[in-house]
Amino acid sequence: MFKWLRRLVILLLVAFVAYRAYLVHESVKKVEAYRSMVATSLAENGTNTNIDLILAIIYTETKGAELDVMQSSESVDGQANSITDSETSIKQGVKLLTDNLVLANEKGTDAWSAVQAYNFGTGYIDYVAKHGKKHTIELAKTYSRDVVAPSLGNTTGETYFYHHPLALISGGRLYKNGGNIYYAREVHFNLWLMQLFNW
Repeated sequence: MFKWLRRLVILLLVAFVAYRAYLVHESVKKVEAYRSMVATSLAENGTNTNIDLILAIIYTETKGAELDVMQSSESVDGQANSITDSETSIKQGVKLLTDNLVLANEKGTDAWSAVQAYNFGTGYIDYVAKHGKKHTIELAKTYSRDVVAPSLGNTTGETYFYHHPLALISGGRLYKNGGNIYYAREVHFNLWLMQLFNW
């Protein structure tokens, strides 16, 4: 009886993992379809920003499943989803990340500060420059609590549980209206994930 039950549990677990792997692979294929568009946008922008990094941001933002694939509308007009085509989204997203990387270099901070600033806004780069010059989860948490959340109405430090495996290892909580303190970590992980599942 117990042997049969154990086998069933193992079979279900294997099926679940295989299904999840299939979904990730399909999402990676969707994102990879934007590779040439990203390369063109980078060339037009005159930057040598890593194509795979941009694709990892697309994977993190939408997995290629929305028209505003880089969720870059808010950097244009403050409104979510006002960009309604992927080419414009990528052009704006590439420009924003490139500008962040240039600013991070000027301020002497690391590239992951620029990636985190894609979620928080460019003010985060200045903040990192004044607090050790290297992005950390602790810095992101403080900036989220003290700058981003209050600017968007959360003056009480209200938090909520964030159901993401990479967040769980650091407490799994985000500040309401405070952006995603784990954003750079997720992009970094998705960079590896896309290489793993790009077959």
